[in-house]
Amino acid sequence: MSDNTTRRGLLKGGLAAGAGLAMGGGAARAEGDPLITEVQPWASGLGDGVDATPYGLPIEYEADVIRRNVPWLTADTISSINFTPIHALDGTITPQGCAFERHHSGAIEMRKEDYRLMINGMVETPLVFTYADLERFPRENRVYFLECAANTGMEWAGAQLNGAQFTHGMIHNMEYSGVSLRTLLEEAGYDTSATWIYVEGHDASSNGRSIPMEKALDDVLVAFKANGEALRMEHGYPVRLVVPGWEGNMWVKWLRRIEVRQGPVESREETSKYTDTLADGTSRKWTWVMDAKSIITSPSPQSPITHGPGPLVITGLAWSGRGAITRVDVSKDGGKSWETARLAKPGETKALTRFYLDTDWDGGEMLLQARAMDETGYVQPTKQQLREIRGENSIYHNNCIQTWWVQPNGEAENVEVS
Repeated sequence: MSDNTTRRGLLKGGLAAGAGLAMGGGAARAEGDPLITEVQPWASGLGDGVDATPYGLPIEYEADVIRRNVPWLTADTISSINFTPIHALDGTITPQGCAFERHHSGAIEMRKEDYRLMINGMVETPLVFTYADLERFPRENRVYFLECAANTGMEWAGAQLNGAQFTHGMIHNMEYSGVSLRTLLEEAGYDTSATWIYVEGHDASSNGRSIPMEKALDDVLVAFKANGEALRMEHGYPVRLVVPGWEGNMWVKWLRRIEVRQGPVESREETSKYTDTLADGTSRKWTWVMDAKSIITSPSPQSPITHGPGPLVITGLAWSGRGAITRVDVSKDGGKSWETARLAKPGETKALTRFYLDTDWDGGEMLLQARAMDETGYVQPTKQQLREIRGENSIYHNNCIQTWWVQPNGEAENVEVS
């Protein structure tokens, strides 16, 4: 779009072109359109009263904006995952009802009144907290993303899943309310020589994880609210751990016990399942931090372009477990050239950042890519750059640049570019 051509000018030009859709901007003329010139059924009577839905639900016309599972991914949904519909959302906060789930032995039901949290091990006074006890401590509100370490894991060997929801949907971003873990550890009088904690949940798997004390004392939360309301059952109601910027399996749900220790618990689950196997057979261990990453959510395979050439908003999400996103570049030609996108607001540490590129589509093919940078100076790599270092044996920590091939009909497909 040239300096002398404004977006409003394109829209006005389209309106002057005649009835029907304006190719310049997707607006339509008023004349002859009964949806705007005639009284419609929704304006001819009364709607539902305020008690029709005591807990508000999305309107039926948005019924397709849902979490989705991939049936062949796991043997049973009890120990499986579903995906956030990131292609259909805007902004950065994920509604709890859309936020992806990951379970190791299924979501459990527990009343707040039955909840207990134990802190033991290297402490002056082993303590057991009730839910009501936790509510009496000074409270914090923090926005963080949670990403599964296997997000984008199917894409290591090639373009596999055709949709941003499936390639990158193991992520959500919510405002958590809770108590700093440091506060609870201080309440129990933790031994300052301790170097680790071991946390586990109330569910059958317990999903025990070891976390270095340095991280535990930094920004970890014991959370009991998300987006202003109680946690959903599938997200750990009534209490879960929040480990900002670190892989999702560390965010233990239905938090039951925190043991202060001198070293990690070397369980089979920790030392074998969540490691990154390299091409030579060795493994990267304790790769907790989620590196800078981004994805274009629209246009994308599940969110095609539905209008002709003219103004187009390219949008997506970027995030980094090492801090705040400072810049996102967008390429329309598979990485040959880049344009700097507009951040909806300054990046927040360890939280999703929404970006937009307001552009003019000529109706031709595009190879869309996004490339994120964070405050440490880290630049999101290409898939080939990752493969050269790590090979293709792992399914974890794939933060490569993703490519969508947008065709002249507006449809998009997951592809790779050399």
